[in-house]
Amino acid sequence: MLSPTKETKPSTKQPKQLPAPNSDFYQLAETLPAEEQAVVKQVRAFMESEVAPIITKYWVADEFPFEIIPAIKELNIGGLGMQGFGCRGGSPLLFGLVMMEMARIDASIATFLGVHNGLAMGSIYLGGSEEQKKKWLPSMARWEKIGCFGLTEPLVGSGASRGLLTTAKRQGDNWVINGQKKWIGNAPWCDISIIWARDVADDQVKGFIVENKTTPGFQVEKIQNKMALKVVQNGLITMDNCRIPEENRLQADRSFRDTARVLRATRYGVAWEATGCAMGAYENALRYSQERLQFGKPIGSFQMVQDLLAKMLANITASQCMLVRMAQLQAEGKLTDAHAALSKSFTTAKCRETVAWARELLGGNGIDVDYNVGRFFADAEALYSYEGTYQMQNLIVGKAITGLSAFV
Repeated sequence: MLSPTKETKPSTKQPKQLPAPNSDFYQLAETLPAEEQAVVKQVRAFMESEVAPIITKYWVADEFPFEIIPAIKELNIGGLGMQGFGCRGGSPLLFGLVMMEMARIDASIATFLGVHNGLAMGSIYLGGSEEQKKKWLPSMARWEKIGCFGLTEPLVGSGASRGLLTTAKRQGDNWVINGQKKWIGNAPWCDISIIWARDVADDQVKGFIVENKTTPGFQVEKIQNKMALKVVQNGLITMDNCRIPEENRLQADRSFRDTARVLRATRYGVAWEATGCAMGAYENALRYSQERLQFGKPIGSFQMVQDLLAKMLANITASQCMLVRMAQLQAEGKLTDAHAALSKSFTTAKCRETVAWARELLGGNGIDVDYNVGRFFADAEALYSYEGTYQMQNLIVGKAITGLSAFV
C-alpha cells in the first residue's frame, strides 16, 4: 500500500489498442490474384467513403442515392464475370467478393448491382444473340443503360416455372405482351426490363428486352412502405398490349430452363450478399462491444458477449468458405441448380441468425438504425425470401439428392 505521505506519479500507460473488426477471418480475399484484390479494395474504399456516410438517410427515406452513380461508373465493374462486349470480366470469385463487400456496407446497393449486372445483363449475356449482346451489353457495362428483371408477378412467385400469367402473342414481326410483374428492383427508374412471358402459341416462357421509357402501354408504380432493402426501388409493372419487336426477343431462350440458367448464377450471388450483410452486422456489433461500457467495463469483455461474437464469426466464415468453393465450381463449369440452391438457403439462414444476434448484442440500440445493425437486421429478411425462398431452395436440393420431386 502506498504511504499517504508519498506523492504518486500520473500513469503514462497508454490504453490498450483493440483489434479492428475483421470479418474475413480466414483471409479469403487474399486468394485472389493481385489485380483482382485491387478491385475488391477499390470497391471497399468506395463503399466506406461514398456510401456509408449517406446510406442510413436514404434507407430511412426509402430513396435511392442517385448521386453515387458517377462514382460507380468510375469503378468500372459493369459486366463483372462476363467476357467481351465491353464487360469488365474477371473471375466468379471476384464477382462474389465485390457483391460481399457492397453488402457489408449496404445490402440494397449490392442488390442494385445484382439486379443490373447479374439478372438484366446476365439474361442478355446467356440468352441473347450475338447481335443483341453487341447492341445492349456495352452501354449497360458503362452504366449508360440500367436494367431490371421482370419474372415475379402479383399472383405468381415460387410457381413461376409453370404458372406465369403474363402472356406474349406473336403478331407478324412483333410480340404483344400483357400482364403484371411485382417486386421488380430498379423498375421505377431504369431504362431496360427483361420481361419473362408465356408464349400463347407453345406455352413456353420466353424473355424480351423492353425499353421502359419509350414502349407504349408500359407503366411502373413504385411499391411503398417496405420494411427491408428500402434503398432498392421496387416496382409493380403493368403491361397493356405492349408491342415488342421480334429482334428484342432473347433469341437463344426457348423455355423456363433458360430463365433458370440466369437464376442459378444470381442465387449464388444472393448468397454472397447475405454473407456480406452478416459481415456488416457482425463488424458493427463487435465495434459496439469494444466501446460500450457497462459496470465500468466494455461489454466485449463479458463471456456471453464473446460467445455471441464467436458464433457470429463462425456463421460468416462457414458461409464464405462454402462460397469460395462455389466460385471454383462455377469457374470449372460444374455449378448446378442444386449447388446454387444450397448456398442460397444456407447463407441466408445463417445471415438471419447472425443479424439477430447482432441486434441482441446492442440491446435497445439494436433497433436504432443510426447504429447500422437495425438496417442489416431488416434487410436480411428480404435476402432470405427473394430469388427463391428458403424452402424452395431446399426442395431443389432435395430433388437432386433423392431423385424424387416434392414440387406440387
